[in-house]
Amino acid sequence: MKINPKDFRLREGDEVNLRKWPTLIDPVYKSKEKYKKLLEDHVDQLSAMQQLHYATNRHALLIIFQAMDAAGKDGVIRHVMSGVNPQGCQVFSFKPPSASELEHDFLWRTTCDLPERGRIGIFNRSYYEEVLVVRVHRGLLREAGLTDAPRHDQRLWHDRYRSIRDLERHLSANGTRIVKIFLHLSKEEQRKRFLARIDEPEKNWKFSLADIKERGYWKQYTKAYEECLDATSTTAAPWYIVPADDKQNARLIVSAIVLEAFKQLKMHYPKVNAKRRRELLAIRKELAK
Repeated sequence: MKINPKDFRLREGDEVNLRKWPTLIDPVYKSKEKYKKLLEDHVDQLSAMQQLHYATNRHALLIIFQAMDAAGKDGVIRHVMSGVNPQGCQVFSFKPPSASELEHDFLWRTTCDLPERGRIGIFNRSYYEEVLVVRVHRGLLREAGLTDAPRHDQRLWHDRYRSIRDLERHLSANGTRIVKIFLHLSKEEQRKRFLARIDEPEKNWKFSLADIKERGYWKQYTKAYEECLDATSTTAAPWYIVPADDKQNARLIVSAIVLEAFKQLKMHYPKVNAKRRRELLAIRKELAK
């Protein structure tokens, strides 16, 4: 099965019903060995693309990951980006905002970590938490100083969606390519992964009681994700809904999506002019003595 990133892209204006988007599809690999070979090939291509991206120095690439707990964000980032030069890539994981960060607008803390030209920035969670977690747990709005916000609920989320679209439109117009990945996990698969985190000692550190508490808000999170994806998937910054019940399949799909994003930049290595070429030839002649 060939991976076509368009199959997972949410088109602007489409209404989202996550029950109609699969969390598991036929695997694109026939065996574990085939999976390793495909991923290795994708990683090699990404490494070459990242080097070209760095040399071209015309665009930035921002990759955003959002998902329910245990969907495999860390694993996708670790495996897909394993061949990328660390000098050209940075990963930021956003935890609950600090007291200092809450003194600013909701986009401030992530904006400080946007990638510069020639680099890849990866957000493991992002400013989208402010229309997801905050929407499910309304008390967080009071912590941010928005004491009257719950009385104007729909207007608040509408305004935040608009702020996000405006930010991403601005970034896109100024050379940042944005790829947004939603790892779509089923509730049953999350249950299995939570059990594994309890039963396997090396995974105990990944589990906390807070995970179970958040699982109790599954329906609320699903609704928040549906409205968020619907409101913020645009032509310039599309969402990709990636089936995440099969970790290996998800990694291959994500790597194909990132590769397509690179290819759309139409990059090429900088060309040297005649004067510079003569300089290089003179230096070569000197070194060859």
